[in-house]
Amino acid sequence: MCGIVGIVGKSNVNQALYDALTVLQHRGQDAAGIVTSHDGRLFLRKDNGLVRDVFHQRHMQRLVGHMGIGHVRYPTAGSSTSAEAQPFYVNSPYGITLAHNGNLTNVEQLAKEIYESDLRHVNTNSDSEVLLNVFAHELAQRGKLQPTEEDVFAAVTDVHNRCVGGYAVVAMITGYGIVGFRDPHGIRPIVFGQRHTDEGVEYMIASESVSLDVLGFTLIRDLAPGEAVYITEDGKLHTRQCATNPSLTPCIFEHVYLARPDSIIDGVSVYKARLRMGEKLAEKILRERPEHDIDVVIPIPDTSRTAALELANHLGVKFREGFVKNRYIGRTFIMPGQAARKKSVRQKLNAIELEFRGKNVMLVDDSIVRGTTCKQIIQMAREAGAKNVYFCSAAPAVRYPNVYGIDMPSAHELIAHNRSTQDVADLIGADWLIYQDLPDLIEAVGGGKIKIENFDCAVFDGKYVTGDVDEAYLNKIEHARNDASKVKTQAVSAIIDLYNN
Repeated sequence: MCGIVGIVGKSNVNQALYDALTVLQHRGQDAAGIVTSHDGRLFLRKDNGLVRDVFHQRHMQRLVGHMGIGHVRYPTAGSSTSAEAQPFYVNSPYGITLAHNGNLTNVEQLAKEIYESDLRHVNTNSDSEVLLNVFAHELAQRGKLQPTEEDVFAAVTDVHNRCVGGYAVVAMITGYGIVGFRDPHGIRPIVFGQRHTDEGVEYMIASESVSLDVLGFTLIRDLAPGEAVYITEDGKLHTRQCATNPSLTPCIFEHVYLARPDSIIDGVSVYKARLRMGEKLAEKILRERPEHDIDVVIPIPDTSRTAALELANHLGVKFREGFVKNRYIGRTFIMPGQAARKKSVRQKLNAIELEFRGKNVMLVDDSIVRGTTCKQIIQMAREAGAKNVYFCSAAPAVRYPNVYGIDMPSAHELIAHNRSTQDVADLIGADWLIYQDLPDLIEAVGGGKIKIENFDCAVFDGKYVTGDVDEAYLNKIEHARNDASKVKTQAVSAIIDLYNN
């Protein structure tokens, strides 16, 4: 997962882009980048690190222009170097920069086509650069000195025809405007909005609605699957459906973990979806363990807090904050390398002993992926004096890798892969374990005022909505992720050892 933003304003947009990226920081902590356009020239700054570390005053002063895009990156297999920080740039046609959230599943075929047919060179292993070159080639095929909105939408249509996978994109055409578009399945989120200033109307495109809220933009709506929005440099808004057979199947894991609770995705409040997850979990506990002896419900901060609160309310059990989080440690799921992940848990959380001593504790987390984190947290609860430790996952068992932009580990590194619930409970050290049922999760997310019938639930059920993911593809990405993980782990371990010594 990554975070993307694009703004067409009436004054310099550098500060607004920076602020938007800080709001989207939860979507990627590996790298950040901003590019702006002024008088036909581009001004770019990108590097590895958090937004606050990548951009200093001297960088911000150079990022002039009323139009720009930004990106925060979460590392995927093979993309841990600063050379693959986004946005990417190609000079022809017009000078185009692009930032992308998602993953192309036919990237090898596209890379071959780009080289052999489009006669373009790709300099990194990033599928985002491949996508940029596909878009640039299709726009160049229009053969216009000055592109119109019709040319832009035609190019996006051709991108949809060639690219397969999950993608939400912002691209800036130097001197002309910014385009945003979403894959025909709507897997990754993207919204757009506007705000009124004394100089006129400004427009913003972003991964999540919360970034619009914080900057004072009013949400217009989500982009529909396959749809594109094009905002010209002078502030004219155009939208067009560019896919032949679009079908909304958004990634349900956005609501489980990735998105901020104050975001609205495809008309669904992430906060309310998580409340309903807690309700469904409570109902399952009461069905399966009506004589439970839970004394207290404690969330593992932060993502699970909303579901845990509603679960406690429905069970009639006390809700307590039993862990204090060090907010200067990054999200564990995002950290590259297992060594760093193991080391970070103890630094990240500390137990409040009085909430555990002599109690039967129900710990609630948003999901269980590798099991490394929850195993250590359960041990921490026992060390704090808990009599029994039960564990509850707001999501079903994660048994399959994600191929649409979330760099989950390979299948064999997922703790629930080919294991029963009891097997997982034994491995993480819980007295008993409750997973959310998939139909209940779908109802929790899609059963509000805005009805969504279908979701990408591949990490839970192994059904990949693009229809092109087979065993050979999964074996290939497993090999890539294992190799990348080894390299990252060795590098991070070396840094840790150097620091400790």
